[in-house]
Amino acid sequence: MLRQVGLAVGLPAVLFAAWWLATAGSENFYFPPLRDILGTFGEVWTGQRLTDDVLPSVARLAAGYLLALLLGVAAGVVIGSYRRVRAAAEPVLEFLRAIPPPVLVPVIMLFAGIGDGMKVLVIVSGCVWPILLNTVEGVRAVDGVLAEATRAYGIRGAGRLRHLVLRSASPQIFTGARQALSIGIILMVISEMFAASNGLGFAVVQFQRSFAIPEMWSGILLLGLLGFTLSLVFRAVEARALAWYHGLRRTHRSS
Repeated sequence: MLRQVGLAVGLPAVLFAAWWLATAGSENFYFPPLRDILGTFGEVWTGQRLTDDVLPSVARLAAGYLLALLLGVAAGVVIGSYRRVRAAAEPVLEFLRAIPPPVLVPVIMLFAGIGDGMKVLVIVSGCVWPILLNTVEGVRAVDGVLAEATRAYGIRGAGRLRHLVLRSASPQIFTGARQALSIGIILMVISEMFAASNGLGFAVVQFQRSFAIPEMWSGILLLGLLGFTLSLVFRAVEARALAWYHGLRRTHRSS
């Protein structure tokens, strides 16, 4: 446990130390010393900006991510369970997932406006694909013997979906959800750079346009910390939800 914590904290600490030393004597306007960035961090991202920019961004990310998770898992189960549906849907899915989500921002703005709904839809448009495609693959890989056993015992409907399909596909679903989380953070920032009045992306752009460079770097640092924190939360949820799966893998390794 201590070794894992040391490995997780050690590299960021080394990188921060290297950043501090490399910029300690910097007089470059666009690359200020790290001490200046950290000095502005507490001033900028506490109080009013916390409620005006940070919390709205997190709320949009949460709404978009959870909606993408719901849509991706639901559609993935249907597509993965029925061969004809999968054959009909695969060409369309391959076409749609090849379109970069940032390109869709102007299109989404046409029918969703420039409010929070647009920003949530932008996040959904990117997050849904890794979840959906991994769910499809997870459902397709359900063990045939287990499927026959549930059929023999008369387990159908919601019971089969919960105890066989979703449980068997859950490792793949979590893989897609992990990928979608990083995509969601990127799209959260991009969506807030278009016709926005608050949010982390909006704040970073405003600092850049007003040449408040230490403040701009502090916003970038905050985005990195946000991503790191969400990653830790996700790992904790994944470890708890997939404890049976990790235990099974450890048993196979030891045997």
